[in-house]
Amino acid sequence: QVQLVESGGGLVQAGGSLRLSCAASGSTYVMGWFRQAPGKEREFVASINRSGTTYYADSVKGRFTISRDNAKNTVYLQMNSLKPEDTALYYCGAHAVGEYKYNYWGQGTQVTVSS
Repeated sequence: QVQLVESGGGLVQAGGSLRLSCAASGSTYVMGWFRQAPGKEREFVASINRSGTTYYADSVKGRFTISRDNAKNTVYLQMNSLKPEDTALYYCGAHAVGEYKYNYWGQGTQVTVSS
């Protein structure tokens, strides 16, 4: 079983930055970030595989950067130029090696951006 623990959420003013971390136990292939705001569906934010290939939602492209440290089995989301619409509960998800979907999820970390 892969276990994921997110950290780094908090309250920040618009235009500010936060860095989220997700530490994984167990081997992962793809790790990604999703977010869910109240009353909205969960949406994809960014992902990265073990080779470093990244994907971003258009809404965060140019502002957010996903990275991973395979030695530490940790993925990061650097969020810059934050906007109030970025406010959401951010979830780390992962594909275990040999699996083909996000079977594992962290508990979420809250990001709140004030205007």
